[in-house]
Amino acid sequence: MAARAQWGGLAAALLAGALFAFGRLPFALGQAAAAGGSAAAAAAAAAAALPHRRFEYKYSFKGPHLVQADGTVPFWVHTGNAIPSADQIRITTSLKSQRGSVWTKTKSIFEYWEVEVTFRVTGRGRIGADGLAVWFTEEQGLEGPVFGAADKWNGVGIFFDSFDNDGKKNNPGVIVVGNNGKLLYDHQNDGSTQALASCQRDFRNKPYPVRVRITYYQKTLTVLINNGFTPDKDDYEFCAKVEDMALPSQGYFGISAATGGLADDHDVLSFLTFQLTEPGKEVPTPEAEIPQKDKEKYQEEFEHFQQELDKKKEEFQKEHPDVQGQPAEDLFETVSDRELRQIFEGQNRIHLEIKQLNRQLDMILDEQRRYVSAVTDEIAKRGAGFPSQQGQVSQQEIETVVKTQEEVIRQVNEIRNSMADTLRLISGAQHPGSAAGVYETTQHFNDIKEHLHVVKRDIEHLVQRNMPSSEKSKCPDLPPFPSCLSTMHFFIFVVVQTVLFIGYIMYRSQQEAAAKKFF
Repeated sequence: MAARAQWGGLAAALLAGALFAFGRLPFALGQAAAAGGSAAAAAAAAAAALPHRRFEYKYSFKGPHLVQADGTVPFWVHTGNAIPSADQIRITTSLKSQRGSVWTKTKSIFEYWEVEVTFRVTGRGRIGADGLAVWFTEEQGLEGPVFGAADKWNGVGIFFDSFDNDGKKNNPGVIVVGNNGKLLYDHQNDGSTQALASCQRDFRNKPYPVRVRITYYQKTLTVLINNGFTPDKDDYEFCAKVEDMALPSQGYFGISAATGGLADDHDVLSFLTFQLTEPGKEVPTPEAEIPQKDKEKYQEEFEHFQQELDKKKEEFQKEHPDVQGQPAEDLFETVSDRELRQIFEGQNRIHLEIKQLNRQLDMILDEQRRYVSAVTDEIAKRGAGFPSQQGQVSQQEIETVVKTQEEVIRQVNEIRNSMADTLRLISGAQHPGSAAGVYETTQHFNDIKEHLHVVKRDIEHLVQRNMPSSEKSKCPDLPPFPSCLSTMHFFIFVVVQTVLFIGYIMYRSQQEAAAKKFF
């Protein structure tokens, strides 16, 4: 009884635990569903917070075919030692004391932006100099001491410094430096006293080009960098971030580089610029992006061009009074006129081709007549000269040759008739059936060639049969093969060889006998 009571208590405890677990299950499922819903809502909110990204081609460059015929880059200006090419722009070469830069020709008028720069820094030494810089400034810093650009800039510069000036062994590195147009860059300390953010990254002599993505959005500047060890374009690492950064609303994009006592090749493969627009804001139209000053300048140029055009029109009318009342449209060829002209030109070419075929056909007929007459004369001569062999030519073969000739003459007459019809149609220019006539003429011409081959083969067969055996061609006899050695010379040679061999044997025996005397 005690054991039974103990088992009953254990079963009751298990039943109570199961009921409690099932009671907690809906609560747990509800918590999981709530967590999933909150995660989806967060993802949707993050996607909605992403800015609208639009490519700006006037502030970008990328190979191939990067350079125009005059050596310039569209919408960009290069200064110093920069050398544009079809695939890249070499800002500086690996020579000492070089400076170069590339800048946009016009200011950007969008507030927020993102640039993706692909570059390569290569050098022979373990240490390079000086470095490369990406700029966004209020004015163009075409030349100067700060990595090839001007000092006291108003904007921001992202410096890729290769040389360790302060000796702290923190180079190569990436430094973000802002300026309000009044500060001088601190070269001795590598700008560490003025840096807003920095990271240490080695960007020299990498197997793949290094990529940098610089984003300025909602007054926050973010720098992401690709280490150059992989060709993946989206493989970026975080480098630096500056918040609450105020930049000019309009500015120039640029990239510069410089060398010192040490030198590297600084090559820029692409510079891609994107405009960032906040969600919910309308993207400005291209007309709205043109500054008012540029609009006024373009309007003045248009008015000046219009005045020059009116003056040239008046001068032309004075020089050509006979065409004053003639509309300008009459001076050009319309579509229908061009089509008619092309039709007539095509018919003329067809007419010339048919004339050429007619001349070739006449030549073939003349040659055929001469050939038939020559064959007839040859057969008559051989029949008169060799009456015994005349019977070898059967009457059936002669009738076959005659029928073939009649067939050729009939085909020739048909061709002449078809050519006459075609010429008549072309001269009248009423029916577009000249192509069919040309096709039929070509077919008849091919038939004539086949009949001529048949006639030639039959005649050659008859001539071979009528030719006497004495006149048949024989192969020439082979000339006698010259003899290089006579019998007398052979015996003399054998005797001489025998005498020499016997003498050699005797001489060798004497030498051996003399040698044995010493033993």
